[in-house]
Amino acid sequence: MQQFDNGIQAGSLTGVRWVKSGRSNQSGNCVEVAALPDGSVAVRNSRHPDGPALIYTRAEITAFVEGAKDGDFDAFTA
Repeated sequence: MQQFDNGIQAGSLTGVRWVKSGRSNQSGNCVEVAALPDGSVAVRNSRHPDGPALIYTRAEITAFVEGAKDGDFDAFTA
């Protein structure tokens, strides 16, 4: 099984499909995610597709998404 480290260069994650939210704006200000073969999830800044990607476990991503749905991060929106 391949081991991924946080801060890995996003361009080195070959064979993955990057997805961004339909709510992202056209100026490129969005986050993209990709499922990795080991079940973890990579996150990158769409403005820097070859920049760093952070790797999270499926449980970490689930906790984040559920928190966003619950409004836990509403203070960060304008």
